[in-house]
Amino acid sequence: MNTDKFTEEHEWVRLEDNDIVIVGITDYAQDQLGDIVYVDLPELNIVISQNAEISTIDSTKSASEIKSPVSGKVIEINEQLLEDPSLINKDPAGAGWFFKVQLSNPDELDQLMDEEAYQAFVSN
Repeated sequence: MNTDKFTEEHEWVRLEDNDIVIVGITDYAQDQLGDIVYVDLPELNIVISQNAEISTIDSTKSASEIKSPVSGKVIEINEQLLEDPSLINKDPAGAGWFFKVQLSNPDELDQLMDEEAYQAFVSN
């Protein structure tokens, strides 16, 4: 069963543990951005709010802000992206993840789209 959730800004959230989620951008988003050349990741241990701008991605086409899909504390960042941002293009739902958050409000996950709703959203 796929437990991924999605935002209208094309971020994905994967529940890893009871209160820990992994956040990244969708395949659709990386495809729209083109070749990603730089990513600015959040600081460890900062407390973030849902929908707050937390990260920046620069691609050959444009720069984009990444908003946090959930509230909580950043407990890990994907340092591999700092050396190789193209991981986001190669494997956006896997090795190209951005950061992990310890949720402060797990109910926020219920506000996000499931895979079926997200696919319908991007096809419109």
